[in-house]
Amino acid sequence: MRSVKERRIVRYKNLFDLTDRVVLITGAAGGLGQEMALGLAEYGADIAMADLFPEKIEKTLTGITSLGRKALIYKVDVTDREAVYRMVREVHQDFGKIDVLINSAGVNSRKPAVEYTEDEWDRILDINLKGTFLCTQAVGKIMLAQGRGKVINMGSVSSVLGHPHHGPYAASKGGVALLTKVLAMEWAKSGINVNAIGPAYIQTPLTAEYLAVGDHYQKIASTIPMGRLGEPSDIVGAVVFLASDASNFVTGHLLLVDGGRCAD
Repeated sequence: MRSVKERRIVRYKNLFDLTDRVVLITGAAGGLGQEMALGLAEYGADIAMADLFPEKIEKTLTGITSLGRKALIYKVDVTDREAVYRMVREVHQDFGKIDVLINSAGVNSRKPAVEYTEDEWDRILDINLKGTFLCTQAVGKIMLAQGRGKVINMGSVSSVLGHPHHGPYAASKGGVALLTKVLAMEWAKSGINVNAIGPAYIQTPLTAEYLAVGDHYQKIASTIPMGRLGEPSDIVGAVVFLASDASNFVTGHLLLVDGGRCAD
């Protein structure tokens, strides 16, 4: 008979194992999307990668398949309901299930509030918030039928802080944070966990142009207690946690990965 200590080792050592889990990532061509895909595959997940620019994902596809995991690429515009539902059906047919959805598609444009055009507002809200809802709605129907699933939305420190020159982006990410809570409450008894990750500034192609101007990097880094901006690799641990059995009793939560930016 095993001792209590031995039983705990057997019980807990595989908490983060994602072997044979199917993960669908939208915005998979982005810096965060590609890093998360590779990280999740290293933990055993099979990856469905969806993006408006699928040709940018080929290198990541090769990286995942070299790990012995299944990976497929899908083209989708997350603001188009028919396209989203078609993509989700294809993923479900190709993999047989969807265990985890990661809503990583997102855009930003920084300027004073009075300078945004209506088209710019609509584009940011449509991709960041509407796209998150449409993808979660489509995958949620599958997860409800399965009786299990994990949804991970991409929020931001702008979900909770009022940064100047981030009007539509902050509105979209604040909406993502509250949508996360609403869906977590709706689906808690159906075996579905809904959480969000809230990064501070991460060095990706989405932020590269802005950070290269003047002293933007230094100014932003000075607001982060750890004294640096995040790297895409900093997000992987959080997403593996939220995708795995380690987070089975966590739902409706915004996990800030921000170097202490929101601690004060």
